[in-house]
Amino acid sequence: MDLKYTAMEMVEDSIAIVKINRPDALNTLNRDVLQELEEVFRKLGDDDKVKVVIITGEGKAFVAGADIAQMKDMSGMQAREFSKLGQQVFGLIESLEKPVIAAVNGFALGGGSELALACDIRIASDKAKLGQPEVNLGIIPGFAGTQRLSRLIGPSNAKMLIYTGDIIDAQTALHYGLVNKVVPGEELMKEALELARKIISKGPNAIKFAKGVINKGIQADLLTGSSYEMEAFSLCFSTGEAKEGMSAFLEKRKPNWK
Repeated sequence: MDLKYTAMEMVEDSIAIVKINRPDALNTLNRDVLQELEEVFRKLGDDDKVKVVIITGEGKAFVAGADIAQMKDMSGMQAREFSKLGQQVFGLIESLEKPVIAAVNGFALGGGSELALACDIRIASDKAKLGQPEVNLGIIPGFAGTQRLSRLIGPSNAKMLIYTGDIIDAQTALHYGLVNKVVPGEELMKEALELARKIISKGPNAIKFAKGVINKGIQADLLTGSSYEMEAFSLCFSTGEAKEGMSAFLEKRKPNWK
């Protein structure tokens, strides 16, 4: 792929590392970056060799927000289209049938925080800073941040962060539940890769089903979500993975996932 702002590399043929590579602008998101991300993640979704995706940023930022210079003179309709594009791309990342790990290496503000929220798991460097400071610009989050943040950390905590526009450090983000783990900056990618390898060692269809059920169920009532789980649970037995996994357990060996 001919990409200007996004780099991608494969690790061990099964882990894809996507790096937003616009460090001179702190990796801020403009239309071109969003369109590249969409192209990359559509390709990753179609690549059966890829089992886990890690996304991070080049330099001192994960993503420092949307490109304010591009947004400043937008009309209401142009802003709507920009919001729609961001929501479309982040929705694609969230619904990818493979785990996506955000390795938050630095500033994850506004659209950067929203990008991390669209990922399944967030590991942060101890130098990371996170927040939704859009109200300082007279706007609100536009890439579904109001929705994903409130679902992840609760409406009250989400309102606190969005209403104040506060930028918080990694440990505070961990306290809120905004990130899963905080590690020293020099260990961030090592930690993300270790987690990716651990996930890959599990039943691949089971991981796919679990992600789908969690994502669908969180939008539904308990009874509906439980019915999704029941159907996915039964599907595990039709793929052959359940038989192999249980046989490996009883035979005290590692499973051979096909």
